[in-house]
Amino acid sequence: MHALGKHLLVEMRDCNPGILRDLAEVKNAMVSAALEAKATVVEVAFHEFNPFGISGMVIIAESHLSIHTWPEYGYAAVDVFTCGDLIKPEVAANYLAERFECTDMSLVEMKRGILNMGKTKLPHKITEREAENHATAEKLQMVP
Repeated sequence: MHALGKHLLVEMRDCNPGILRDLAEVKNAMVSAALEAKATVVEVAFHEFNPFGISGMVIIAESHLSIHTWPEYGYAAVDVFTCGDLIKPEVAANYLAERFECTDMSLVEMKRGILNMGKTKLPHKITEREAENHATAEKLQMVP
């Protein structure tokens, strides 16, 4: 059985409410989390609600990171979905917990796109050695 991706559902409780209501801070933290996990950022979209709360999405070549904040409760719901084996979504989740000064984080990991391919290697699953090979890296480039 092969999985196309890994999806982390992250619960962040007891976060700093001031950070969770600051659009620029949340947006910067999410983009930085993607970069810390070595993902390729493609597009970023965030919205601030009145009186407070932020929803946002960081589209990465490897899938996405999303967030919804409830600063009045010191809570953020974060999804980190990555495809392939080179991006480590746990790195992004832990980075965000630090940035949001979260003292109570839990996460659920789901395998997404579970396929029964026998011993066939999925084309998007490359090893670190293959990624280091410049010709392979160019061939697998997903973003112009």
